[in-house]
Amino acid sequence: MKFRNVIKHFNLITHHKWVVFKLCCKIGQPWRGLIHDLSKYSLTEFWESAKYYVGNHSPVTEAKKTEGYSKAWLHHKGRNKHHTEYWVDHTAPDATPIIPYPYAAEMICDKLAAGMIYEGKKWTKEFELTYWEKEREKIEINPKMSNFITAVMTEVAKDGIDKTLTKKNLKGLYQKYCEGNY
Repeated sequence: MKFRNVIKHFNLITHHKWVVFKLCCKIGQPWRGLIHDLSKYSLTEFWESAKYYVGNHSPVTEAKKTEGYSKAWLHHKGRNKHHTEYWVDHTAPDATPIIPYPYAAEMICDKLAAGMIYEGKKWTKEFELTYWEKEREKIEINPKMSNFITAVMTEVAKDGIDKTLTKKNLKGLYQKYCEGNY
């Protein structure tokens, strides 16, 4: 492992956390932004991710290609409620429940921040909707949650982050798609 990758990975996750924090503040969830992804600094997640650091996408993808799985991802998804995978339980009556609002809101901020960080100057407000449309069929998620994410990303693509990510608007979309009879 190169020392340069350790520094670059540290800078990447710290920059990502900063962007998530700013987005979470916009939606009235500063605490979620502050504690977002703290597990990425744990030895289990940090060292594997530094080892497979590439800079333009998640090192988890590289670890899975090489090892067949990622210890970092298994550790991360089990500790961070803003990931849909945290909520999947095939032995429960509802294998994919609706994610509670604070975590769903953090998830939106996480998805947007990840796109912004990895795409850099190439990022556009349409990027995340395009990415989500390709990925949504591969993810185990409650259909209401999927509709909520789609609605948010559609609004971001149309109106931008500043207009979409407000406390009132995001909570309203969540209520419409996750709490209502949509």
